[in-house]
Amino acid sequence: MSGVGSSVHAAGRVVRPESRLRSAATQKILTFGALIGLFVVFTVASPYFLTFDNLMGILLATTVNGVLALGATFVIITAGIDLSVGTVMTLSAVMAAEFVTNWGLPVYLGLLGGVLTGALAGFANGITISKMKVPPFVATLGVMMGAKGLSLVIAHSKPIYFAQTSIVRGLTMDSVVGSVIPGLDIPNAVFYLFGAAIIASLILGKTILGRYAFAIGSNEEATRLSGVNVDFWKTAVYTLCGVFSGLGGVIIASRLNSAQPALGSGYELDAIAAVVIGGTSLSGGEGTILGTVIGAFIMSVLTNGLRILSVAQEWQIVVTGGIVIVAVYADMLRRRQQQGRMLLEGGDQALTQPPGPEREQQAGVSAGG
Repeated sequence: MSGVGSSVHAAGRVVRPESRLRSAATQKILTFGALIGLFVVFTVASPYFLTFDNLMGILLATTVNGVLALGATFVIITAGIDLSVGTVMTLSAVMAAEFVTNWGLPVYLGLLGGVLTGALAGFANGITISKMKVPPFVATLGVMMGAKGLSLVIAHSKPIYFAQTSIVRGLTMDSVVGSVIPGLDIPNAVFYLFGAAIIASLILGKTILGRYAFAIGSNEEATRLSGVNVDFWKTAVYTLCGVFSGLGGVIIASRLNSAQPALGSGYELDAIAAVVIGGTSLSGGEGTILGTVIGAFIMSVLTNGLRILSVAQEWQIVVTGGIVIVAVYADMLRRRQQQGRMLLEGGDQALTQPPGPEREQQAGVSAGG
């Protein structure tokens, strides 16, 4: 990994680990502060906001978008984009219902098939982008349209309902916590989100896939020159994103006890918005899972609060779009400041070095000492 780091440095784009950590910590604090601020505003504005039922509604509303955003985080860290997460989620839900209801597979095996469907779609994205060199925007747009069409064809444009209603719906809507602590009926789906976030955080921070995702996003060509198989790891990242989309499909199918083939459009934008609001840079090389989870909650709290205040859905979309623009602009300003600091640090180091012959003489003395 040191080779990757040195190559990135040599290529002219310096990404210091301590600088990245400091920037990520600051971003998380600001994002969490924004979430708390929204809670305060909506609590003051409406007595119905800070009720148990409404808070459970916010948690439940965050589960699917949060899971999709986890996968999108990996892709955006590599400086890519995935527009297919919403319709791949739908295709995964349709296939899960198809496996269970029409093929007669056991529930858990059928749901696993739904997740694998998402993985295959993600793999198709990765191969198209890394091997065929199709730009991510175009490649994932194609998969988005293909997944949408396949969902409608397989389901015959009609919902597919699960036969085992109590089992399937109970996976997400029952409350294990509520059975242990009466009155605390937190849906199981919420814990799927938190569990997926923990796994995603470990992958991003503790595995070679996460390290190479950051390296590719920081400087893809330098990473390639350092000997890393960039095509392989980009494909792995998009496949992982597909896995999270598949998981999102299984969760939403379980919640609705059916696969809705027309569902899914717009989810990709909400997922990308959550990632960007959470501090992951669209330029690549920076991002955290915690930030993404907070970003997903900001989206849900904002939507829920505006709905309670009887703000029209059209204006809710306008407000969300404005927040995304502000988040992207703030990221641009932050990057410019970082680049400015790095240039100043580089200039200071250059000024403290003696001229050529003297520097060579000092180097010789140091080597001899």
